[in-house]
Parts: sequence; C-alpha cells; structure tokens
Amino acid sequence: MLFARIVLLIQIAALSLLGLAYFIRPEEMASFSGALLMGSAAVTEVRAYYGGLQLGLAAYLAMALTRLDLLRPALMLVVLLYAALALARIAGLWLDGGAQQTFNLYALLLEVMSAVLAWWALRGLAR
Repeated sequence: MLFARIVLLIQIAALSLLGLAYFIRPEEMASFSGALLMGSAAVTEVRAYYGGLQLGLAAYLAMALTRLDLLRPALMLVVLLYAALALARIAGLWLDGGAQQTFNLYALLLEVMSAVLAWWALRGLAR
C-alpha cells in the first residue's frame, strides 16, 4: 500500500505542477511542443484542458489518498489514462513521422513509466 501511495503522490505533484504551469503560462508551455496559440480562444482552451484537467486529476488522486476505497480506482485511472496517452502519442509519431520529435519522445517515456508504475502498484494491492 505504501508503494501505491508513493505512486499517487508523484502523480499528484507532476499533475499539479504541470496543470498550474499550463494555467498560468499557457503560451510558454505550448511552445515546448512547438504549438503556437494564435488567439485568445486557443489560450483559454490550453488553460482549461491542459491546466484545469490536470489540476482536476491531481485533486481526485489527492482525495484517493484520504479514502482507502478510492485507492484502487485512482490507480486504475492513472493506468488507463497514461496508457491511452502513450498509445495515441505512438500513433501520432508514426502518422506524423516524428522519430526526431524530442518533446514527444520524452513525453512518451513519462507516460509509459507512469502507466507501468501505477499498474505495478495496482498489482501490489491485489496481494
């Protein structure tokens, strides 16, 4: 159970920091991936989706730390979300010919590692 809590704490920290960064500095954060936000609607979209969604996920994971009955569902959510992100990123790299996309390769590594660690923690809870 300790490992599961550590995995969630790491996710809470990462999601909170990235969510705040995307909410406070959306243009700069988007530029890391090469995206340009061309209007105020695009800036608001990044604040809401990349900032707000990550902050909401962090809040749910934090709540799961306080309630034992939510620990397992929270880990399942982390596994499914990061696995889906990794698969979509792999498909995008293949479709867009992105073997030299350093940002996406690092993001893929983070997503795969997050999914694997959460899956490992989930398996540890079953014992």
